[in-house]
Amino acid sequence: MKVLLANPRGFCAGVDRAIDIVNRALDSFGAPIYVRHEVVHNQFVVNTLRNRGAVFVDELDEIPDGQIVIFSAHGVSKAVRAEADNRGLKVFDATCPLVTKVHIEVFRYCKQNYDLILIGHHGHPEVEGTLGQWDKHKTDGAIYLVDSVEEAHNIAVNRPDKIAYVTQTTLSMDDTRDIINELRRRFPDIEGPKHDDICYATQNRQTAVRELATETDLVLVVGSVNSSNSNRLKELAERQGVPSYLIDGATDIEPSWLENKQAIGLTAGASAPEKLVNDVIEFLKQQQPDLTIENLPGEPENMVFALPKELRLKLK
Repeated sequence: MKVLLANPRGFCAGVDRAIDIVNRALDSFGAPIYVRHEVVHNQFVVNTLRNRGAVFVDELDEIPDGQIVIFSAHGVSKAVRAEADNRGLKVFDATCPLVTKVHIEVFRYCKQNYDLILIGHHGHPEVEGTLGQWDKHKTDGAIYLVDSVEEAHNIAVNRPDKIAYVTQTTLSMDDTRDIINELRRRFPDIEGPKHDDICYATQNRQTAVRELATETDLVLVVGSVNSSNSNRLKELAERQGVPSYLIDGATDIEPSWLENKQAIGLTAGASAPEKLVNDVIEFLKQQQPDLTIENLPGEPENMVFALPKELRLKLK
Protein backbone atom coordinates (compact mmCIF):
# COMPACT_ATOMS: atom_id res chain seq x y z
CA MET A 1 0.00 0.00 0.00
CA LYS A 2 1.14 3.54 -0.72
CA VAL A 3 -0.20 6.95 0.30
CA LEU A 4 -0.14 9.84 -2.14
CA LEU A 5 -0.29 13.27 -0.52
CA ALA A 6 -2.01 16.09 -2.42
CA ASN A 7 -0.24 19.42 -2.73
CA PRO A 8 -1.23 21.96 -1.71
CA ARG A 9 -3.38 20.79 1.21
CA GLY A 10 -4.41 22.07 4.61
CA PHE A 11 -4.20 25.59 5.97
CA CYS A 12 -4.47 28.57 3.64
CA ALA A 13 -3.30 32.11 4.38
CA GLY A 14 -6.74 33.27 5.53
CA VAL A 15 -7.09 30.39 8.01
CA ASP A 16 -3.54 30.88 9.30
CA ARG A 17 -4.31 34.55 9.90
CA ALA A 18 -7.65 33.90 11.65
CA ILE A 19 -6.17 31.34 14.07
CA ASP A 20 -3.18 33.59 14.71
CA ILE A 21 -5.50 36.49 15.58
CA VAL A 22 -7.27 34.42 18.25
CA ASN A 23 -4.02 33.08 19.71
CA ARG A 24 -2.37 36.51 19.82
CA ALA A 25 -5.45 38.11 21.37
CA LEU A 26 -5.34 35.43 24.10
CA ASP A 27 -1.60 36.03 24.59
CA SER A 28 -2.04 39.81 24.74
CA PHE A 29 -5.26 40.24 26.70
CA GLY A 30 -5.86 36.89 28.42
CA ALA A 31 -9.00 34.78 28.56
CA PRO A 32 -11.82 35.02 27.88
CA ILE A 33 -11.70 36.13 24.27
CA TYR A 34 -15.08 35.85 22.54
CA VAL A 35 -15.36 34.63 18.96
CA ARG A 36 -18.54 35.04 16.93
CA HIS A 37 -19.12 31.66 15.25
CA GLU A 38 -16.34 29.14 14.74
CA VAL A 39 -13.28 31.12 13.68
CA VAL A 40 -12.67 28.45 11.02
CA HIS A 41 -14.69 25.31 10.34
CA ASN A 42 -12.55 22.66 11.98
CA GLN A 43 -13.40 20.91 15.25
CA PHE A 44 -9.79 20.25 16.26
CA VAL A 45 -8.87 23.92 15.81
CA VAL A 46 -11.98 25.14 17.63
CA ASN A 47 -11.46 22.77 20.57
CA THR A 48 -7.78 23.74 20.83
CA LEU A 49 -8.67 27.43 21.00
CA ARG A 50 -11.52 26.75 23.41
CA ASN A 51 -9.08 25.01 25.75
CA ARG A 52 -6.92 28.16 25.67
CA GLY A 53 -9.84 30.35 26.74
CA ALA A 54 -11.67 31.29 23.54
CA VAL A 55 -15.44 31.41 23.97
CA PHE A 56 -17.41 30.72 20.80
CA VAL A 57 -20.87 32.31 20.56
CA ASP A 58 -23.56 32.39 17.93
CA GLU A 59 -24.67 35.98 18.49
CA LEU A 60 -23.22 39.13 20.04
CA ASP A 61 -25.90 39.30 22.73
CA GLU A 62 -24.14 36.38 24.41
CA ILE A 63 -21.10 38.62 25.06
CA PRO A 64 -20.92 41.01 28.04
CA ASP A 65 -20.55 44.70 27.21
CA GLY A 66 -17.03 45.99 26.69
CA GLN A 67 -15.45 42.60 26.01
CA ILE A 68 -13.19 41.59 23.13
CA VAL A 69 -14.82 39.82 20.19
CA ILE A 70 -13.23 38.32 17.09
CA PHE A 71 -15.20 37.98 13.87
CA SER A 72 -14.58 34.66 12.15
CA ALA A 73 -12.75 34.16 8.84
CA HIS A 74 -16.14 33.87 7.10
CA GLY A 75 -17.03 37.53 7.64
CA VAL A 76 -20.07 39.28 9.11
CA SER A 77 -22.85 41.58 7.96
CA LYS A 78 -22.87 45.35 8.36
CA ALA A 79 -25.61 44.92 10.98
CA VAL A 80 -23.33 42.76 13.15
CA ARG A 81 -20.55 45.35 12.90
CA ALA A 82 -22.98 48.10 13.90
CA GLU A 83 -24.23 46.06 16.87
CA ALA A 84 -20.68 45.47 18.09
CA ASP A 85 -19.95 49.17 17.84
CA ASN A 86 -23.14 50.12 19.68
CA ARG A 87 -22.33 47.63 22.44
CA GLY A 88 -18.83 49.00 22.93
CA LEU A 89 -17.22 45.69 22.06
CA LYS A 90 -13.54 45.68 21.15
CA VAL A 91 -13.39 44.02 17.71
CA PHE A 92 -10.59 42.16 15.98
CA ASP A 93 -11.66 41.21 12.50
CA ALA A 94 -10.41 37.82 11.27
CA THR A 95 -12.43 38.00 8.04
CA CYS A 96 -10.37 36.52 5.22
CA PRO A 97 -9.22 39.34 2.92
CA LEU A 98 -10.53 37.38 -0.05
CA VAL A 99 -13.99 37.38 1.54
CA THR A 100 -13.62 41.11 2.16
CA LYS A 101 -12.92 41.48 -1.59
CA VAL A 102 -16.37 40.00 -2.31
CA HIS A 103 -17.95 42.28 0.31
CA ILE A 104 -16.48 45.31 -1.48
CA GLU A 105 -17.87 44.06 -4.81
CA VAL A 106 -21.35 43.68 -3.27
CA PHE A 107 -21.24 47.18 -1.82
CA ARG A 108 -20.13 48.63 -5.17
CA TYR A 109 -22.96 46.96 -7.10
CA CYS A 110 -25.41 48.09 -4.41
CA LYS A 111 -24.35 51.73 -4.79
CA GLN A 112 -24.60 51.47 -8.58
CA ASN A 113 -28.23 50.24 -8.37
CA TYR A 114 -27.61 46.82 -9.90
CA ASP A 115 -29.57 43.68 -9.29
CA LEU A 116 -26.99 41.25 -7.88
CA ILE A 117 -26.93 37.44 -7.75
CA LEU A 118 -24.79 35.83 -5.06
CA ILE A 119 -23.85 32.26 -5.95
CA GLY A 120 -23.45 30.38 -2.67
CA HIS A 121 -24.82 27.86 -0.19
CA HIS A 122 -27.95 28.71 1.77
CA GLY A 123 -27.22 29.23 5.48
CA HIS A 124 -23.42 29.29 5.23
CA PRO A 125 -21.89 31.98 7.50
CA GLU A 126 -19.90 33.48 4.62
CA VAL A 127 -23.06 33.82 2.55
CA GLU A 128 -24.98 35.42 5.41
CA GLY A 129 -22.18 37.94 5.92
CA THR A 130 -21.99 38.71 2.19
CA LEU A 131 -25.76 39.17 1.85
CA GLY A 132 -25.49 41.52 4.82
CA GLN A 133 -23.32 43.96 2.86
CA TRP A 134 -26.38 44.96 0.81
CA ASP A 135 -28.14 48.11 2.02
CA LYS A 136 -31.64 48.02 0.57
CA HIS A 137 -32.24 51.59 1.74
CA LYS A 138 -29.49 52.94 -0.52
CA THR A 139 -30.26 51.21 -3.80
CA ASP A 140 -32.97 50.61 -6.36
CA GLY A 141 -31.56 47.13 -6.99
CA ALA A 142 -32.01 43.83 -5.16
CA ILE A 143 -29.79 40.92 -4.13
CA TYR A 144 -30.62 37.27 -4.76
CA LEU A 145 -29.06 33.97 -3.64
CA VAL A 146 -28.59 31.11 -6.10
CA ASP A 147 -27.35 27.67 -4.99
CA SER A 148 -27.73 25.50 -8.11
CA VAL A 149 -28.20 25.45 -11.87
CA GLU A 150 -31.91 24.81 -11.27
CA GLU A 151 -32.20 27.94 -9.12
CA ALA A 152 -30.29 29.91 -11.76
CA HIS A 153 -32.72 28.62 -14.40
CA ASN A 154 -35.80 29.63 -12.40
CA ILE A 155 -34.75 32.92 -10.78
CA ALA A 156 -36.78 36.02 -11.62
CA VAL A 157 -35.04 39.39 -11.26
CA ASN A 158 -36.29 42.95 -11.44
CA ARG A 159 -33.54 44.36 -13.66
CA PRO A 160 -32.28 41.79 -16.19
CA ASP A 161 -30.64 44.61 -18.18
CA LYS A 162 -28.53 45.77 -15.20
CA ILE A 163 -27.41 42.67 -13.35
CA ALA A 164 -24.19 41.19 -11.97
CA TYR A 165 -23.02 38.18 -9.97
CA VAL A 166 -20.48 37.39 -7.25
CA THR A 167 -19.70 34.07 -5.58
CA GLN A 168 -18.89 32.51 -2.25
CA THR A 169 -15.14 31.90 -2.03
CA THR A 170 -15.19 28.17 -1.22
CA LEU A 171 -17.42 26.72 -3.94
CA SER A 172 -16.81 23.91 -6.39
CA MET A 173 -15.23 25.42 -9.50
CA ASP A 174 -17.15 22.98 -11.72
CA ASP A 175 -20.56 23.64 -10.13
CA THR A 176 -19.99 27.39 -10.11
CA ARG A 177 -19.00 27.38 -13.79
CA ASP A 178 -22.24 25.58 -14.67
CA ILE A 179 -24.32 28.08 -12.67
CA ILE A 180 -22.56 31.06 -14.26
CA ASN A 181 -23.09 29.58 -17.73
CA GLU A 182 -26.82 29.28 -17.03
CA LEU A 183 -26.98 32.85 -15.74
CA ARG A 184 -25.18 34.09 -18.85
CA ARG A 185 -27.58 32.16 -21.05
CA ARG A 186 -30.55 33.79 -19.35
CA PHE A 187 -29.01 37.25 -18.86
CA PRO A 188 -26.54 37.92 -21.71
CA ASP A 189 -25.52 41.31 -20.25
CA ILE A 190 -24.69 39.97 -16.78
CA GLU A 191 -21.45 41.29 -15.30
CA GLY A 192 -19.02 39.39 -13.10
CA PRO A 193 -15.92 40.09 -11.03
CA LYS A 194 -12.69 40.91 -12.88
CA HIS A 195 -10.97 38.13 -10.95
CA ASP A 196 -12.61 34.90 -9.73
CA ASP A 197 -14.21 35.15 -6.30
CA ILE A 198 -13.42 31.50 -5.60
CA CYS A 199 -10.18 31.89 -3.68
CA TYR A 200 -6.79 30.71 -4.86
CA ALA A 201 -6.54 28.13 -2.05
CA THR A 202 -9.89 26.55 -2.93
CA GLN A 203 -8.93 26.36 -6.60
CA ASN A 204 -5.48 24.93 -5.88
CA ARG A 205 -6.81 22.24 -3.56
CA GLN A 206 -9.51 21.23 -6.03
CA THR A 207 -6.96 20.99 -8.84
CA ALA A 208 -4.72 18.88 -6.60
CA VAL A 209 -7.47 16.47 -5.55
CA ARG A 210 -8.57 16.05 -9.16
CA GLU A 211 -5.03 14.88 -9.97
CA LEU A 212 -4.91 12.78 -6.80
CA ALA A 213 -8.05 10.89 -7.79
CA THR A 214 -6.54 9.81 -11.11
CA GLU A 215 -3.75 7.95 -9.30
CA THR A 216 -5.54 6.36 -6.33
CA ASP A 217 -8.38 3.98 -5.57
CA LEU A 218 -9.44 5.71 -2.32
CA VAL A 219 -9.34 9.37 -1.25
CA LEU A 220 -9.42 10.55 2.36
CA VAL A 221 -10.18 14.24 2.93
CA VAL A 222 -9.28 15.60 6.35
CA GLY A 223 -11.83 18.23 7.29
CA SER A 224 -14.93 18.84 9.38
CA VAL A 225 -18.44 18.20 8.11
CA ASN A 226 -19.32 21.92 8.24
CA SER A 227 -16.30 22.92 6.13
CA SER A 228 -17.52 23.95 2.68
CA ASN A 229 -14.17 23.63 0.92
CA SER A 230 -13.51 20.19 2.49
CA ASN A 231 -16.89 18.90 1.31
CA ARG A 232 -16.15 20.12 -2.20
CA LEU A 233 -12.88 18.11 -2.21
CA LYS A 234 -14.73 14.93 -1.23
CA GLU A 235 -17.39 15.52 -3.89
CA LEU A 236 -14.79 16.19 -6.56
CA ALA A 237 -12.95 12.93 -5.87
CA GLU A 238 -16.26 11.04 -6.01
CA ARG A 239 -17.07 12.61 -9.37
CA GLN A 240 -13.77 11.18 -10.61
CA GLY A 241 -15.18 7.75 -9.76
CA VAL A 242 -13.06 7.19 -6.64
CA PRO A 243 -14.54 6.32 -3.21
CA SER A 244 -13.95 9.30 -0.92
CA TYR A 245 -14.52 9.97 2.76
CA LEU A 246 -14.53 13.19 4.77
CA ILE A 247 -12.89 12.60 8.16
CA ASP A 248 -12.17 14.81 11.16
CA GLY A 249 -9.16 12.67 11.94
CA ALA A 250 -7.64 9.20 12.05
CA THR A 251 -10.22 7.84 14.49
CA ASP A 252 -12.94 8.25 11.85
CA ILE A 253 -11.29 5.78 9.46
CA GLU A 254 -13.03 2.43 9.07
CA PRO A 255 -10.51 -0.39 8.43
CA SER A 256 -12.93 -1.86 5.88
CA TRP A 257 -12.35 1.19 3.66
CA LEU A 258 -8.74 0.07 3.21
CA GLU A 259 -9.44 -3.48 2.09
CA ASN A 260 -7.90 -4.29 -1.32
CA LYS A 261 -6.73 -0.70 -1.73
CA GLN A 262 -3.25 -0.24 -3.16
CA ALA A 263 -3.03 3.55 -3.46
CA ILE A 264 -4.69 5.89 -0.95
CA GLY A 265 -4.98 9.57 -1.69
CA LEU A 266 -4.79 11.94 1.27
CA THR A 267 -5.60 15.64 1.33
CA ALA A 268 -6.95 18.22 3.76
CA GLY A 269 -9.33 21.15 3.51
CA ALA A 270 -8.07 24.69 3.94
CA SER A 271 -9.13 24.77 7.60
CA ALA A 272 -7.55 21.44 8.61
CA PRO A 273 -4.10 21.44 10.31
CA GLU A 274 -1.23 19.27 9.09
CA LYS A 275 -1.15 17.51 12.46
CA LEU A 276 -4.36 15.70 11.53
CA VAL A 277 -2.83 14.59 8.23
CA ASN A 278 0.17 13.21 10.11
CA ASP A 279 -2.15 11.39 12.52
CA VAL A 280 -3.83 9.70 9.55
CA ILE A 281 -0.46 8.63 8.14
CA GLU A 282 0.52 7.12 11.50
CA PHE A 283 -2.77 5.23 11.66
CA LEU A 284 -2.22 3.85 8.15
CA LYS A 285 1.32 2.81 9.07
CA GLN A 286 -0.11 0.81 11.96
CA GLN A 287 -2.38 -0.99 9.51
CA GLN A 288 0.48 -1.65 7.10
CA PRO A 289 4.03 -1.10 8.43
CA ASP A 290 5.67 -1.17 4.98
CA LEU A 291 3.52 1.73 3.81
CA THR A 292 5.22 4.14 1.42
CA ILE A 293 4.50 7.89 1.33
CA GLU A 294 4.75 10.05 -1.77
CA ASN A 295 4.21 13.81 -2.02
CA LEU A 296 2.68 14.82 -5.32
CA PRO A 297 3.84 18.04 -6.96
CA GLY A 298 1.47 20.99 -6.83
CA GLU A 299 1.03 24.74 -7.05
CA PRO A 300 3.27 26.55 -4.52
CA GLU A 301 1.49 28.90 -2.12
CA ASN A 302 3.33 31.86 -0.63
CA MET A 303 0.42 34.13 0.27
CA VAL A 304 0.58 35.83 3.69
CA PHE A 305 -2.09 38.17 5.09
CA ALA A 306 -1.16 40.83 7.66
CA LEU A 307 -2.49 40.77 11.20
CA PRO A 308 -4.44 43.70 12.68
CA LYS A 309 -2.02 46.47 13.59
CA GLU A 310 -2.80 46.46 17.32
CA LEU A 311 -2.00 42.76 17.66
CA ARG A 312 1.28 43.27 15.78
CA LEU A 313 2.20 46.04 18.19
CA LYS A 314 1.17 43.98 21.21
CA LEU A 315 3.40 41.15 20.02
CA LYS A 316 6.38 43.51 19.77
